Amino acid sequence: MNRATIELHMTRAIVKPQPGASAFVVRDQQVLLVKRAKKAGFGMWSLPGGHIEPGEAARDAAVRELREETGIVAEAVRILDAIDIIHRDAAGHIEFHYVISCFVCRWLSGEPVAGDDVSDAGWFHVSQFEGLTMTPGTNEFLRRALADLTQS
Repeated sequence: MNRATIELHMTRAIVKPQPGASAFVVRDQQVLLVKRAKKAGFGMWSLPGGHIEPGEAARDAAVRELREETGIVAEAVRILDAIDIIHRDAAGHIEFHYVISCFVCRWLSGEPVAGDDVSDAGWFHVSQFEGLTMTPGTNEFLRRALADLTQS
C-alpha cells in the first residue's frame, strides 16, 4: 500500500452500524407509513422508526418513535425482522449503515398526524403502494411482511 492510499484510509471516517427500530402497524388491512422529512430518505415513504437511545430497548424505541412521528399509541407484539440499510456513495464507500429491528405493533389509539422527522403520515392499503415513492426495499419488505402475517 502506498503512502497516498494509507493517508486516504486514515482520513476516511469509519462508519459503524447504527441501531434503529421501526414499527409495522396494520389496521383494517392498511399499513401505517410516514413520509421522511430529514436527509436519509427525504420525501420518501417508510415505516415509522428511528434511532435507539442509549439504554433503551429496541422494542421500546419502536413504540416511542411511532408515537413521536405519528401520534399513534401502540404495543410492540413481536419482532418481525432485522434489516440492514447500507448506503454507499458513487465511489462505493459506505456513507451510513443502519441495522433496523422491525416490530409488529398492535394499534391501541390515535390517528396519524405528522410529528418529529416526518412531513406526512397515513394508512395505506397494499393496492396504493405502487403509487408511493418508498425508501429502497420498503415496498418489497411490506409485501413480504403482509404475506407472513396472513399465513400466521
